[in-house]
Amino acid sequence: MRISQLSAESGVPIPTIKYYLREGLLPQGDQTSATRAEYGQEHLRRLRLIRALLEVGRLPVAAIRKVIAAVDDERIDFHDMLGTAHYALSTPVEPHPEEEDWREARELVDRMIADLGWSVHPLAPTRDELAQSVVTLKRLGMPTSQEDLLPYASAALDLVRDLDITKIPFDGPRDVAVETLVICEVLYGKAFDVLRRLAQESESTRILGAPPCPSGDTTQVTRQGGRSGAP
Repeated sequence: MRISQLSAESGVPIPTIKYYLREGLLPQGDQTSATRAEYGQEHLRRLRLIRALLEVGRLPVAAIRKVIAAVDDERIDFHDMLGTAHYALSTPVEPHPEEEDWREARELVDRMIADLGWSVHPLAPTRDELAQSVVTLKRLGMPTSQEDLLPYASAALDLVRDLDITKIPFDGPRDVAVETLVICEVLYGKAFDVLRRLAQESESTRILGAPPCPSGDTTQVTRQGGRSGAP
């Protein structure tokens, strides 16, 4: 297909495709003349991956380039390739080993991972992400123990085993596997977060006996705070 057809099928504008080509994010097409190149299904897959990393993962171009380099390097095994994408999606956290709260939180996280028997790299940024959450909870007056976190860890493992990991095509194209990982981690992760909040509202209604706000009710809570239409 020509670049115009590639644009039409992918939904990516031609100038953007040309930018990806210049940046080396998208492989060059087969040159059929001085002004024409042909593109195939592998280019459509790559554009879907780029869009997933950019629009869903919100990754900068430098991080996208690193993930794509891992996808293209067949010397990198499947697990490490997925790990490159997984770590790229992590929220950067600056460790503070000089602070007692931080050291205790990181020790709690490392001990829990070891007790669970999970295989997580010692330098995984997700360890610091969880440690930062533990530190913040403590400073907000809600100190958290390993026992508090274990039910969440159990639920997370069940979700990953039963849902997330089953969606990744381990025997398929490498770029499709990474695209699926990004979508599962970001979009299904967001959906889980929203469903959890919906469940919290439902349970609060059940426990307190308060009827839920009907659709369109002017008293429903707004993002600006309080209830719209409230005195």
